[in-house]
Amino acid sequence: MEKQPNFLLIMTDQHRADHLGCYGNTIVQTPNIDRIAAKGTSHDRFYVATPVCQPNRASLATGRMPSAHGVRHNGISLSSKATTFIDILRAAGYRTGLVGKAHLQNFMDSKPAARRIGKEGYHPVPEALSHAFHDPIHGPGFTTELVPEWLADPAREIDLPYYGFDHLRLVSASRGGHYRKWLSEQSPDALELLAPENALPDNRYVAPQAWRTSLPEELYPTGYIGHECAEFLRRHAAEGGERPFFLQCSFPDPHHPFTPPGKYWDMYDPADIPLPPSFGDDVLARLPDIPELREPFNTEHSRGAYPYRVNEREIRESIALTYGMISMVDDQVGRLLALLSELDLERDTVVIFTSDHGDYMGDHGLMLKLSLHYQGVLRVPFIWHDPASPGGGARSDGMAGTVDIARTILDRARLQPYFGIQGISLLDDSESHQGMLIEDYSVMYYFQPDGPNQMLTYVEPDWRLSVIQATPWGELYDLAGDPHEMHNLWDDPAAAPVRARLMEAMIREMMACRDHTYSPTSAA
Repeated sequence: MEKQPNFLLIMTDQHRADHLGCYGNTIVQTPNIDRIAAKGTSHDRFYVATPVCQPNRASLATGRMPSAHGVRHNGISLSSKATTFIDILRAAGYRTGLVGKAHLQNFMDSKPAARRIGKEGYHPVPEALSHAFHDPIHGPGFTTELVPEWLADPAREIDLPYYGFDHLRLVSASRGGHYRKWLSEQSPDALELLAPENALPDNRYVAPQAWRTSLPEELYPTGYIGHECAEFLRRHAAEGGERPFFLQCSFPDPHHPFTPPGKYWDMYDPADIPLPPSFGDDVLARLPDIPELREPFNTEHSRGAYPYRVNEREIRESIALTYGMISMVDDQVGRLLALLSELDLERDTVVIFTSDHGDYMGDHGLMLKLSLHYQGVLRVPFIWHDPASPGGGARSDGMAGTVDIARTILDRARLQPYFGIQGISLLDDSESHQGMLIEDYSVMYYFQPDGPNQMLTYVEPDWRLSVIQATPWGELYDLAGDPHEMHNLWDDPAAAPVRARLMEAMIREMMACRDHTYSPTSAA
């Protein structure tokens, strides 16, 4: 049997596909990520399972859709009973590590809770039987990533393995995790420098959630993650490198807030940033009169995670600062690629690059995510470079997504997947997707916790269909003729046959994504 490869999975946070040079962006400087693409294969139609951090990261780890693994939106931890592909690698002898943002458990103490409405005169249900499942996802055993716990005890010990990871160096919400203790060891006042109220003055910028951090580049979370990943690789080589490794290098950037440190703050001039083609599109004119759907775009959310509208100056600044954060990540990627070569690990290591979801980033005049499923939010980069079968800069236009990553890695490691895993192996030419299903249970959750809050999207190469549970209104876009999604054909009689076909295709994909975790019967 052939030697099993190492895997280096590099992941960014809230990073759309077209914010890389190798995906056609002519402004952002990403020479090192572009170098991975030049040697490997870049997927041009790669979609998230859901456009929200925690549930999509759970889909990556499990190879299952949110409806199957149960992490429907931020605030729900992945069950400790869930099997991950990292568990399988570890059981096969892999050295497993994660450095950076995990977000498989909650960052904060608060958790989502729908309001219970009981009938008058009825006996209440006992608390122990108040949910359909008894599997705990909060409380003891689910405090690993909680920022308040790290604030109280930066030196706390973590029980391992963690969802299959034997080595863990966490950065939780840029303030917690192992990063906090390391930061205090580097400089006594570093924790103070991290706070936005101690930002360097710079009145050139007015964009929401943007400040010039006082923290030096080498102490910024991106630098810490690069340092810790390098240490993992050096230890692996020093111990002989006999066992293969899987290392997930998970950067919190370029997720908001927009705070690139040092030289990266000034790396891009907002005046050089073109407005997105759909910037002037009035999205509110197309939305139905549903307060829960319209609320995020009518309210100023300058400090939170809700989407908000921006003017021309704000979006140019936001994009310029985002590019700075991406270039800093790229420099750390270059550091790791050079180290792989220095340690003679390059020829045995599959290097993968992806992100957990995208960002409106000015499309239709919006920022961040939630509520609508435009391409900038759903489509992310996925680059695969295997030195044993280099792609040589190939492009793939096949439909693929986050849910396929687990199957693909296990396939390359020649390991059988567990029963119930979903997605396909992107290395198997006999498997393919006609279209991709995107599940979203957070569309209106933040504004109506006890109401209908499900949005489903089905994407094919030339079409995008989205259905929202709370309204007969939906979205249908001809991606071939309208790539910026500015002309909704949902109610267009001429598009009715396409809408009907896509609805059926989506239903069939939903059936294929049902949970099938009962053990299969062995062949006689």
